[in-house]
Formats: sequence, structure tokens, C-alpha cells
Amino acid sequence: MNLQITKPGRSWSRRKQARPGEILDAALDVFAEKGFAAARMEDIARRAGVTKGTIYLYFPSKQDVFKALARHHVGSTLADAMEQTKDFQGSVHEFFETMFAVMAAKLEQDHIAIFPKIIIAESGNFPELARFWRTEVIDKVIGMATGIIAKGIARGEIRDVPPEFVARSCMSAVLMCLIWRAVFANTDKEAFDFKKFLALHLDILMRGLAPEGKSP
Repeated sequence: MNLQITKPGRSWSRRKQARPGEILDAALDVFAEKGFAAARMEDIARRAGVTKGTIYLYFPSKQDVFKALARHHVGSTLADAMEQTKDFQGSVHEFFETMFAVMAAKLEQDHIAIFPKIIIAESGNFPELARFWRTEVIDKVIGMATGIIAKGIARGEIRDVPPEFVARSCMSAVLMCLIWRAVFANTDKEAFDFKKFLALHLDILMRGLAPEGKSP
């Protein structure tokens, strides 16, 4: 009888590397079901099929799990967008048309509703989450948009108005969509058309920003 002893090798290594992703997938499901405050690390561990101690090897706290989730689902897309805008030479209209199209597609994904729901509902008890979302997402998006708008003003594409105010005006529509998706979407008799809404918002905005005597 020959006994073969398998030493830890590549398959074990791949399993270890995949574990943080499996934990985050489990956390996403648990947060969606229970919210942030009621979710426990034990719940996430059970869903992921690991011990609670294993989670702490990768994530020191529940807040860190949430931050990693946000970076994975939102931060990576944002980082790609910021990289592309460094040398962006298109118009302000083209920039927001592309950004709104990406956002409309994201809004169709179920997990996107989890983040604003947690931030809105639980930022009072967990202000660190609100600060994280502000610095890691909102401020970066507004900063990116402000730079594009400033270029558009310099080129004479739009009126000379405070660029950051314009950026916030653009993002107000996105925030409304996120809140609607997180809070009210389940009560809609018909699915809200986020793509159509954002396109209309952009059309109205660009008409209002067009220089005197110039079409948007």
C-alpha cells in the first residue's frame, strides 16, 4: 500500500490568495441582509466558511471589511477613471456623458445600493464610515470633475462659473440616483430609468452652462 503525502503547494497558495475575496463576497451578502450595525464578524465567517480568527488575519475590524468592499467595488472603477482623465482632451459634455453612462450601468447592479444605504442609515453611529466615503469617493469624484470643468471654462465651452459648484451640481443627480436605488427602488411599480434621467439632467445642465449665444 503506497501512501502519498501531498505537500502544501500552488493549490494551497491559490486558496490562501482567494480567501480575502471570498470573505468580502460573504460580507457583502451579510451587510445586505442585516445592515452594518447588526452584522457580526461571526456571520461573515459563517457565510465565508472560515473561522472568525481567519477574517482577522486579513481585516482588523468590521469597518475595515466595509472599506475593503468599497475600494473593491467602487474605488477600482474610480481609480481607472481618474487615470483616464489625466490626459483627457474631450469636452465637458463628453466627459459627463461617459461618466453618467458608467454610473447608470453601475446602478443596475444590486450591490451598489448597499453602500449608500449603510452610509445614510448608520453614519451617525459610525462617523468613520461617512468620513471614509467622503474622502475616498465623493471628494475624489468632485476633484476629478472640477478639473475637467475648469479646462472647459478656459476653452470657452461653458460659462465662467465656480467649477466646484458645477461639479457638485453634476454629482447631485448621481447622489439622488444612489439614494433612490438604495431606499425607494423596491417600491417602484416600474423600474426607474437611471440612464434616461441622467442624460436629461446633463442636457439641462449643459444648456444652462452654455456661453451666451452658444448652443450646448
